[in-house]
Parts: sequence; structure tokens; C-alpha cells
Amino acid sequence: MLHATLLTCVLFAGVPDQQEVLVVVGSPGTEEYGAMFEDWAERWSEAAKQAKAAQRLIGIDKADETDRTRLQTALKEIRAESAEPLWIVLIGHGTFDGKAAKFNLRGLDVTAVELAEWLLPLDRPVIVANCASASAPFINKLSGLNRVIVSATKNGFQYNFARFGDLLSQAIIDPQADLDKDEQVSILEAFLSASGRTQEFYTDEGRLATEHALIDDNGDGKGTPADWYRGVRTTRVAKEGASPDGLRANQLCLVRSKREENMPAGVRNKRDEIERSIALLRLGKKKLPEAQYYTRLEPLLIELAKLYEALESQAAEE
Repeated sequence: MLHATLLTCVLFAGVPDQQEVLVVVGSPGTEEYGAMFEDWAERWSEAAKQAKAAQRLIGIDKADETDRTRLQTALKEIRAESAEPLWIVLIGHGTFDGKAAKFNLRGLDVTAVELAEWLLPLDRPVIVANCASASAPFINKLSGLNRVIVSATKNGFQYNFARFGDLLSQAIIDPQADLDKDEQVSILEAFLSASGRTQEFYTDEGRLATEHALIDDNGDGKGTPADWYRGVRTTRVAKEGASPDGLRANQLCLVRSKREENMPAGVRNKRDEIERSIALLRLGKKKLPEAQYYTRLEPLLIELAKLYEALESQAAEE
């Protein structure tokens, strides 16, 4: 059973600017699935506690309103503008009829289109991890600027029970998932760890894999599978000139290192913006004359150095 602290909702309205975690547990269908989903939700709750994030759970405790209404209300209550991320985790089952993808709630379901509409007012980093079957179409509908969308499947027709959510809930605070050794696990690293372990399950069981997770953070709505990565970098070029997925996702960590936790959110976002600009410039290095490349690179490196210098000076004064 979930701890009482998770069942006690922490309202988002009026809290200081901080990370916020909204976990939605869908209709389980059976008691077995229900127990699994509670365990996954509990892990996200523990991660949120470690991150000192505001959190809310929908889908397990009894309520007068439907879970669909509670989800829509929760998104209205969330701080619309913030430098801190909002994490939305959907745990359960999904369906797809060839046109509309849905996440199965107790009572009326929610479609990808509806969730996209409810997220429109938010001007802040948003991570949506849809751990349900048939979840890939949510990427197309939710993808956008400053968003990371994770799905448990590569299309809407992978409708069997998805194990990916179990392993993602473990990876988000697993030190072994920290590929770049910066003492924190990003959503990209958690995605890669969970994807790898999911495929290992099917291989070990001698079964045909019925789920292949995707991640999208470049806004093109297509998503990238884990086997396109070597470490935290993609080995293939995105189509139509889009930046590779993963640059933003590897900057967003629920449980941060001490160094990151001590960095003001606005400064952290500025640092992340500079680092993404440097990464994109390096990706296009072969297309630029050498002099032009270094002319563009130098001011970015100087700006980044000044940012860290200011932080160190401030820390010394304190």
C-alpha cells in the first residue's frame, strides 16, 4: 500500500517555485495490475520526496469527482509559469483505435488531444512519461517547445501490457543509470536504462518484444528509440534538420546533485540554454568553415565561463 504521505495531496497553488510531480494511476483492470501500479507510483513518490518537489496522486484513493475531472482540475491549479519542471507520470493501460489514443482512467478516459489542450496554459518545462500501452500517439499530440515526452511504445498498435513503467520508476533514482557520471539521473538516462532493461526482459524470456519506448524533446513529434543512442548521444541524424532528441532531456533531473540543487532555477535554465547552443553548434561543425565555427563558439564558452564564475563568487561570499 502507498504511504499515507502520498495519499495526502500537496496542493500546488501557493507553494514556492519548485518542481512538481503529478502521478496519475489509471484503471488497473485487475487486482494484480493494481498492486503493480501502486508500487510504481510509490517509487515516484519517494523520488519526489528526495527532490523536495510538490506532488499529487490521482487514481488510487476514493473521491467524489471522477479521475478525469481531478486531472483537469490539478492541471489548472498547477503554477502556469515557472523555471522549474512539471513531471506528469501516467501509469496504467492505454488504447488506440487508429485515430484517437486514450489513457484509461477510472470512469471516462482522457485522450491525447484533450491532455494537449489542458497543458496549453503552462509556460514551464514539462515532462510527460506515458507508461501505458498504445502510448506513442501521445508524443505527436504533446510534443513541443521545452517539453520532454516519453512513451512506452513506438506506435499505438503496441497494445499489450507495458512493463516499461516499472523499470522507469526504478531508474529515475538508480545511480547505475547515471551514464555521464554527474551524480544525478536525467529523464533521458532513466529512459535509456528502462528501455534497455525492458528489452532484456523479452530476450531473457525468449519472447517477441511487444513494446519499444520512445523519447521526444526536440518538438518534432516523432520520438527516438533507445537503440539510437550511444551513451547519452544519438548515433543518427534527425530528419528534416531537426535537432536530435535528448539534448534537453539529459538536462532535466528530478533528484538533482547537490551542486545542481544549490543553483538558482533561473541560472540553471540559462546554463542549460547555453549548453544546448554549444551542443547544436558542434553537431553542425562539419557544415561550417573552421573560422566561422570558432567565431560562434567562443562567445558561448565565454558566457558559460562567466556564469560559473559568478556562481563561485557568490558561494565564496556566503
